[in-house]
Amino acid sequence: MGHGNKPGQRQVLESVYSAIALFFILVACVELCDAATVVDVYRLIQYDMSGAQFGSRLANLNHHAGSLHSPPGSDLSRTVLIIPLRDLNITFVTEYITQKQPLGGLLILLPQMFRPENIEMAKSSHQTDGDDQLKTVLAELEKLLIHSKIPYPVYFAFEDDDIEAVLADVKRNDASGQPATATTGGYKLVVSVPEPKKRASPTITNIQGWLSGLKTDEDTNQLPTIVIVASYDTFGAAPSLSVGSDSNGSGVVALLEIARLFSVLYSNPKTRGRYNLLFGLTSGGPYNYNGTYKWLRSFDQRLRESVDYTICLNSVGSWDKELWLHVSKPPENAYIKQIFEGFSDVAEELGITVGLKHKKINISNSRVAWEHEQFSRLRVTAATLSELSVAPELLESTGSLLDGRLFVDETAVIKSVKLVAESLARHIYGHKGKNIQIFAENSSLAVNPSYIKSWLDLLSQTPRVAPFLSKSDPFILALKKELEDHTDEVNVQHEVLDGVFTFYDPTRASLNVYQVASVTFDLLLLLVLGSYLIVLFSFLVVTTRGLDDLISLFRRPPSRKVKAA
Repeated sequence: MGHGNKPGQRQVLESVYSAIALFFILVACVELCDAATVVDVYRLIQYDMSGAQFGSRLANLNHHAGSLHSPPGSDLSRTVLIIPLRDLNITFVTEYITQKQPLGGLLILLPQMFRPENIEMAKSSHQTDGDDQLKTVLAELEKLLIHSKIPYPVYFAFEDDDIEAVLADVKRNDASGQPATATTGGYKLVVSVPEPKKRASPTITNIQGWLSGLKTDEDTNQLPTIVIVASYDTFGAAPSLSVGSDSNGSGVVALLEIARLFSVLYSNPKTRGRYNLLFGLTSGGPYNYNGTYKWLRSFDQRLRESVDYTICLNSVGSWDKELWLHVSKPPENAYIKQIFEGFSDVAEELGITVGLKHKKINISNSRVAWEHEQFSRLRVTAATLSELSVAPELLESTGSLLDGRLFVDETAVIKSVKLVAESLARHIYGHKGKNIQIFAENSSLAVNPSYIKSWLDLLSQTPRVAPFLSKSDPFILALKKELEDHTDEVNVQHEVLDGVFTFYDPTRASLNVYQVASVTFDLLLLLVLGSYLIVLFSFLVVTTRGLDDLISLFRRPPSRKVKAA
């Protein structure tokens, strides 16, 4: 009898195990019923400055989606607010952040016009008053987010049909008084990434190209040197979107074109000037020009003393009629007067204006507002050419979210190149005050608009936040190769960014949007599954072992006293 029951028992057990496995699989699938969409998202920067914490301090998301239509007084501590930039109320966000109100997360939807990859859109777009308003709101938002410590994840994404469809559903539910919760269901936003980690010893890379002047046998002293510099790295609210088309992509492009023009001049001994030209592409610009500081200290005393003057290029791609020459030495200084007069003469011929701005250096203040100030601190005559009339604050105007290709005019960069190149050439060849166009249009020395456009396009698609660039980053290698094509000798300097700043990964992720069912539906489904399993179990026991065995399963076992009797 015992042996005869074993096959039936085994069959029952196998059936029960299969049913239980099915039960757990279905339970696991109850909540995450349907993946709605996957979206590329860009995380708000996380950094420390002198030990103080700024930016978004968390990266993982796993909360229901909400909108600005949520009922007043709602608990949003487990809700991710989705806010399109077009609908953003900067006062509301400012109060929410400054008052440290609880929030599960924040997702800002940016219009496609701000996407770095949309070069073709940028070329065909025409700005409107609405665009200017969006730029103003985004600038205020970015300033707020960068300088605040935010204890929840903050991400940026770009508007598209999928995410807008999700947002429309969320708004509808919120407006009807049924916001997404574990009880009511809705959409759940999930970002699964490693916990934020410090970037260990972030490097900054300086690249210099040397174009040697013509030295005759009669020259016993070293030739004088003119230095042209542009800082190439950026800083913005979202490192993976910080392309800095104007600040300072335009300065980098202008420097490369000036190097190309003078390489043509210097390739022929008959037209090679008796000045050395040193081109520097520096890093660490947003951090008090830390890379420039370290690059200058690599100069030997002889080279430093040979520098006639330095021109730094900063944000020269979004102006119309006026540029500014910023200096640290008084305007009455003979060298400053010479530089300014040379630029003014050429500017007048081009139909533009160059103004002079003097800002004295405070040696006791560690803040370095302009790149030329690093040279001035070492008593090297220097000036910065920029469309900005006032120095930006620390970590501002260094590659913000709204500094994209759409807002840079390549014609402005071309005019900047002509201004600098002609001024330098007249100084080098002794043509000061003479209306001689060395880089005349339709000549072999003409400025190349296609070259400028192609480099602007490349820079406008390349995020360049220095702590996230490796020594062998393709962009750095491309800059090095370009200078090698136009100069005699190129050197690369790798340094560690000063420890005042600490940065954290990750900077981008994938956002999974799931449509989840309500708890009521979950409970009903579990009840149906449980009932099905009970019926199935009872049926299997009855058919294999009989009704008596099924009843015995639920019969109370005899007590110990009865057994003893």
